[in-house]
Amino acid sequence: MQNGTISPPRRQGAGLTMDEVAQIREKIDIVGLISEYIPLKKMGRNFKSVCPFHNEKTPSFVVSPERQIWHCFGCHKGGDIFTFLMEYEKLEFVEALRSLAKKSGVELQSSSYQTGLSLQKEKIYTLNRMAMNFYSFILTKHPAGSMALSYLLKNRQIDLPLINTFMIGFSPSQGNVLSRYLVDKKGYKKEDLVEAGLSFYPSTPLRTSSGPRVLDFFRGRVMFPLFDHRNNVVGFSGRAIDDSADGGKYINTRDTLVYHKGSMFFGLNMAKDEIKNQDQAIIVEGEFDVISAFKEGIKNVVAIKGTALTENQAALLSRFTQKVTLCLDQDAAGFEATKRSLAVLEKKGLNITAVALNQAKDPDEYIKKDPIAFKKALKNDVSVYGYIFERVISVNNKNTIEGKKKISDELLPLVMNIENEIVKEHYLKKLSSDLDTSYESLIREMERIEKKEIVKKDIVFAKKENRTRREILEEYLLSLIIQEENPKEALEKTKKILQDYTFELPTYRKIIDNLDSYFKRSNKFDSKSFLQSLPEELVNIFDKCFLFPLPKFADKNIYEKEIEKKARELRLLFIKDKIKSITANLKEEERKENTQQMEGLQKELSTLISLLSQ
Repeated sequence: MQNGTISPPRRQGAGLTMDEVAQIREKIDIVGLISEYIPLKKMGRNFKSVCPFHNEKTPSFVVSPERQIWHCFGCHKGGDIFTFLMEYEKLEFVEALRSLAKKSGVELQSSSYQTGLSLQKEKIYTLNRMAMNFYSFILTKHPAGSMALSYLLKNRQIDLPLINTFMIGFSPSQGNVLSRYLVDKKGYKKEDLVEAGLSFYPSTPLRTSSGPRVLDFFRGRVMFPLFDHRNNVVGFSGRAIDDSADGGKYINTRDTLVYHKGSMFFGLNMAKDEIKNQDQAIIVEGEFDVISAFKEGIKNVVAIKGTALTENQAALLSRFTQKVTLCLDQDAAGFEATKRSLAVLEKKGLNITAVALNQAKDPDEYIKKDPIAFKKALKNDVSVYGYIFERVISVNNKNTIEGKKKISDELLPLVMNIENEIVKEHYLKKLSSDLDTSYESLIREMERIEKKEIVKKDIVFAKKENRTRREILEEYLLSLIIQEENPKEALEKTKKILQDYTFELPTYRKIIDNLDSYFKRSNKFDSKSFLQSLPEELVNIFDKCFLFPLPKFADKNIYEKEIEKKARELRLLFIKDKIKSITANLKEEERKENTQQMEGLQKELSTLISLLSQ
């Protein structure tokens, strides 16, 4: 799917039939499907919402129950139920097909429909699940995992039921135990393992009879499987038992077709339902924080698997809740991660709070010391800005010039990014009071920082559509005709006004010609029937006009007057453009002293000028 198009993607797969696609599309109502992901509001015969695919404040995302299509007039994305799910969930077509088939109850008869990226992803999911079960077996049932099991049971106070719930495992310290198992026992190719991020080719190749040898990517580590919110195993996080191990305390699966570190959370697959129920997501840093909270019955907790939240993670969270509570480590790195997370959360319009862990360095330690106190701390979460203000002011002397400068330098950039103007003003006034400085001086300093940021950032501006007034009006007029209660009557009035008009965009003329032909066969307009005869290359433009958000008209009479008014404006612009063109040609012929041509142009010019008053 490309921007500016509404047509569904090319259906891939040798065994896939269009009947299966059509059956699924007929069984699933697009309004019902999209409503599961974003709130839709009835607007006339269509539904509208703020677009989930780009940041906007004014709703420009339109859904048509009649046409079973959607389109955003802000980012120009659009399509059907398949393209929506593909865009929202970042799926290949076959993945969306399988998901919607399950939802609709349509049984896919084809066994060979998976091709390309979809097949590769499924292979990685399968390999990762096999690896997860292998690691789990080693930890819980094999002597090679006894030391790691003891570490989890005694040092981390994680019992066997919890280990099995989170499918924690252990990767053997030997070089290629998992690789040999998957190649020799399960029949996979070495390149499949490398593509999944489970194995790698060493820098000094080791040749075997079956080609270059591969080594296990994870060795001698406690293994935490990483699930996406659809329960696919996308990768792993491996923690060394010995903190001095090579590669650091934690290593994660490298980026693959299915795993991107900044796009997921640890524990989301288990926490998503509770996040919805509580309307709150508690964000922590590590796996043990999530598991300890889960053990105490706090199940709406996920770990970020990185140093700060990314835009993709914020977008993913916003599907499940409007409240995010940051409960990160209490060291300097955790505090910086809290501050860096604010910008992306603000962009999604989320309610952001924070928890102060004054008695421990992280949630895991706090829960082990005093789980009741930790639960109280969660209930007493505060605005994240209040939390940051208190911490920054507590470590700087606000009574000195140097302290005031440090405080303002750290806090003003954060306040500057607050989306809600009322909240922004509240914290500016608070800072003014805390620093005993004027509100106006803080505003001036914030403006200075903003100017500096604009210069410093490498901002890429999206190119604005350079459309003429006529092109804009042509689209609007066609939208008025198509969406009118009686399109035939509207078309006839428009044709009389624009009988000598030449469209800037020929596609609009072609659609009008097709409408004209349609109404010679039928008096009543039915969009589905009309589209059967409309050339495929015109369908996208028609759909866009069919969904175009028109203003509200008090009654039919005003609506009809709007059509006539815009048609006459188009005619007037067309005449003016012709006058401008003929005037330019006349000057050229005058320069050439071509009398005969000048006379013809002057007559044409006089005729056009007389039309301006009609």
